[in-house]
Amino acid sequence: MTGIRCFVAVELPPPMREEIGRLQSRIATDGLRLVKAELVHVTIKFLGEVPQEKVGAVTTALGRVKAAPFPARVLGMGAFPGRTVRVVWLGLTGNFQELYQNVEQALRPLGFSPEARGFSPHVTLGRVARPDEGMNRRLGERIADFSSADLGSFTVDRFYLKKSTLTRGGPIYEDLAGFPL
Repeated sequence: MTGIRCFVAVELPPPMREEIGRLQSRIATDGLRLVKAELVHVTIKFLGEVPQEKVGAVTTALGRVKAAPFPARVLGMGAFPGRTVRVVWLGLTGNFQELYQNVEQALRPLGFSPEARGFSPHVTLGRVARPDEGMNRRLGERIADFSSADLGSFTVDRFYLKKSTLTRGGPIYEDLAGFPL
């Protein structure tokens, strides 16, 4: 039984990804692995390894998700988990919570557990492999400089089931299905 590493996501418009790439170049520092700007997205739910024979059922379930299109804005920069920086992110406004809850509800009958940490809509800019005091200080300064960054708005009118293949050169994402709102 082979699995496909999958997640549910909202894509950002290409001009916004370009702007994110410019912003990433301004926060780049040793020890921060930046996500390629063309790959940034909003993860609604990470599914992990999905058995190949279950992907069709996941697609069908996601196709039944109902939500209205909504405006979203990329606003602010921060870090998870807090004192020790592991992930640098851009914040989002918009009705992502409803979409998230509807996706969770659609996938629960297929055995996908709700996210234990809850849902916080964000765009991951980069990850820190080995956080330390110096890294926290450097990133803290950069994050403070961009804490009120406003990259503009876009309309969320669809979401995707994506396949993620991990390679030495970074992940490769492939759309398995798209779902209009």
